[in-house]
Amino acid sequence: MKRRITPPAIILIAFLALTGCGAGTSTGAATATSATTPAAAPTATPTPAKSYSNADLTGLLSTLKDAQGQPLTVIPAAQIDQGIIKAKEVLKTAVFTPEACKVFADSNAQVPEGSTYAAGTTVSATDKTTTVVTVIALKDAQTMTAQLNASQAAARQCQTFTLEAAGQKITTETTPVDASTDGDASFAALTKQSLATGQTQTALTITGIKGNLAATAVKAGPAVTQHASAELTQLISTILAHG
Repeated sequence: MKRRITPPAIILIAFLALTGCGAGTSTGAATATSATTPAAAPTATPTPAKSYSNADLTGLLSTLKDAQGQPLTVIPAAQIDQGIIKAKEVLKTAVFTPEACKVFADSNAQVPEGSTYAAGTTVSATDKTTTVVTVIALKDAQTMTAQLNASQAAARQCQTFTLEAAGQKITTETTPVDASTDGDASFAALTKQSLATGQTQTALTITGIKGNLAATAVKAGPAVTQHASAELTQLISTILAHG
């Protein structure tokens, strides 16, 4: 029986998705990755900040369906909070190689005070994939930009890195993906995670930012490719249309 890639791998992906952080090279409006060589921060004029409650964001997610027509199952707020706590605990004791990538993790291990957020998920038994959609709203767009810049500055040496935590050693390789949403800036990456046992998992992550609102869709499974970008981009653009 194959050993599944479990936390911290999945927790780390979902947590970074929730914080709406990314860094990397830009393509078109701005395309980046969560762990690759960064370029300058997006220069698009920010959309004015709006106020969103957790209920507002949960309501947005509850209207979404995946590419197979399945509605997203909204994750309870308490479960999200526990996931954040778990991710922080994992990152505290995790060993990163190169060590500089620990700084990258630290810069992302914070949900800014006053933020509101929500998450939903669907599972496909057919292709053995899980899709997680997260949305977070900060108090102002400048905070979103500042957090993005911090992530970019810390990610220069993290296109390939190794994470050791919770009894697992996971090697992560990230490749930029050309994908854009209807936001002020878009970020996309295909991440391959490998265990010491040889088992691998791939995750496609796409983020769109509009003003103080960031939406991220992650599709993870044994054979996910960048061809899934269209369905994830549609989910994100639908959310940002309400921004």
